[in-house]
Amino acid sequence: MELCYQLPVLPLDRPVPKHVLSRRGAISFSSSSSLFGAPDPRQLSQRRGAISYDSSDQTALYIRMLDVRVRSQVGFEPERRGSHPYLGVDFRTLHSRAESAGSIPAQRIQRLFSFQRHLLSSRLLRGAPHLNPLHILDEDYCGQAKCMLEKVGSWNFDIFLFDRLTNGNSLVCLTFHLLNQYGLIELFQLDMVKVRRFLVLVQEDYHNQNPYHNAVHAADVTQAMHCYLREPKLTQSLTSCDILLGLLAAATHDLDHPGVNQPFLIKTNHYLAALYRNTSVLENHHWKSAVGLLRETKLFSHLPTEDSLSIERQLGSLILATDINRQNDYLSRFRTHLDENNLCLGNASHRHFILQMALKCADICNPCRPWELSKQWSEKVTEEFFHQGDIEKKHKLEVSPLCDSKANTIASVQIGFMTYVVEPLFAEWARFSDTRLSQTMLGHLGLNKASWSAMEPEASGSFEEGESEPARATEEPSSRALSQGSQES
Repeated sequence: MELCYQLPVLPLDRPVPKHVLSRRGAISFSSSSSLFGAPDPRQLSQRRGAISYDSSDQTALYIRMLDVRVRSQVGFEPERRGSHPYLGVDFRTLHSRAESAGSIPAQRIQRLFSFQRHLLSSRLLRGAPHLNPLHILDEDYCGQAKCMLEKVGSWNFDIFLFDRLTNGNSLVCLTFHLLNQYGLIELFQLDMVKVRRFLVLVQEDYHNQNPYHNAVHAADVTQAMHCYLREPKLTQSLTSCDILLGLLAAATHDLDHPGVNQPFLIKTNHYLAALYRNTSVLENHHWKSAVGLLRETKLFSHLPTEDSLSIERQLGSLILATDINRQNDYLSRFRTHLDENNLCLGNASHRHFILQMALKCADICNPCRPWELSKQWSEKVTEEFFHQGDIEKKHKLEVSPLCDSKANTIASVQIGFMTYVVEPLFAEWARFSDTRLSQTMLGHLGLNKASWSAMEPEASGSFEEGESEPARATEEPSSRALSQGSQES
C-alpha cells in the first residue's frame, strides 16, 4: 500500500512571533505557492516541523507535523492497525458516513500533530536553565485551549470545546499537559519527543469514525481520572508511579475500539474473540495495543527491564478492570472493604484497587456530568449501539440487547444504565470519598435521570415499579453495551 502525505496548514490571523520567524528550518512562501496546488503531495513527505508564512502580510501558516499520515480515499488506502474485516465490514469504516459527491477526501487533514523540539526537551530533562526558552507551537497557536487547561481539574470541563480548540488533538494535548503538570516527565526522565510520539500514536489508533468510542472519549476519561486523582484521600496516598499508571490507563483504556461490543465479535467469529477465548476480548486488545505502542516508541526503554514489564502488567490490570462483565465482582469487593473499613492506602495492592475503581468511575462518568455534556454523550453512545443493531439486522444476526432502535430509545437506555450500573458504583465511591466532587456527581446523576425520565414516562414508571425479571435480564447487557467507556462486553 502506498501512503499519501500532505502538509497540514492552519491559518492564524495574527503576526508571526519573532522567535518563530527566526527559528532554524523555517521556510516561507506566498499564498500562490505550489503547496496549495501541488499535483503530487508526496513530494512534501520528507518535510517535518516546518513553519511557513505569507511574506506579504506576515500572517502565519503553522505547519505542525509529527508523523502526519493522510489516508487518500482516491487510489490510496494504507494498511492500518486494527483494520480487520468481518462480514464485509471494516472497523475503520463501520461508522463512517458517505462523502458528498463534491467533496475531496484526500485533501482533508485527519490529524494535526505538533512536534516538540529536541533542544527544549533535552534542556528540560537536564534541568538546565533556559532564559530564552523556545516556545512550543501549541502554546503560540492554541491560546484558548491553553486557558482551558488552567481549569482542567474542573468537573464542568467541556471536552468537546477543548477538542475543537485543539483541532481534534484533545487526547494528545490534555494527556501531555497532565503528565507535565504532575512532574512525571521530569521525575521518570522521559524523553518528551517519545512521549509526544506515543500520545500521537495512541490518538491515531482510536477510531474517530466511532460516534462514542473515540479519542475524545479517551480524553474525557483522562480528564475525569485527573479529577479523582486530586481527591484528598488519593492525593495523600498515591505515588508518582500510581499517578503515571492512572493517566496512561485512562488514555489507552479503549485503544483501537472497533465500535461494536464483545458479543458481536463472538457471534461473527472474529479472530480477537478466538485469541482471548471470548473473555474480556476488547479489554485485552486495548491493553495489548497499548503495550505495543509503549514498545514501539521505547517510552520506558531507559528503565530497568523489570520496571518496564511491571508497568505493562499493572497497566493491563487497570484496563482489564473496565470490563463491565466483572462489574459486580469489583463493586462487591469495594463494598466489603468499605463495610469493614479495612482499606489501607499505604498498602500497594489497596492503592492499585482504588485506581481500578477510579478508572471504572471515570469510564462511565458521563451521566454524572452537567446535562449539556451528559446529553451529548448519551446521544453518541446510543447512536453507536443502534448502528451495531442495524449491522446485525443487515446480516441477519441476532440483535444485541439495547442495540435495536425499534425497541429502545435514548431515554430508556440511559435510565436503565443509570439505575443498574452508574448509581450503585458512584454511591459506593461517595462512601469512600465523601467530598464536594462526589456530591456534585450524584447531584448531576439525579437531575439527568429525572430529565430522561421526563422524556420517557413509561420507561421511568416501569423502572420505579420494578420490572424485576426484565430489569435483571438487561442488567448485564446494559453493562456491556452501555459502559460508555468499555462497552467491551
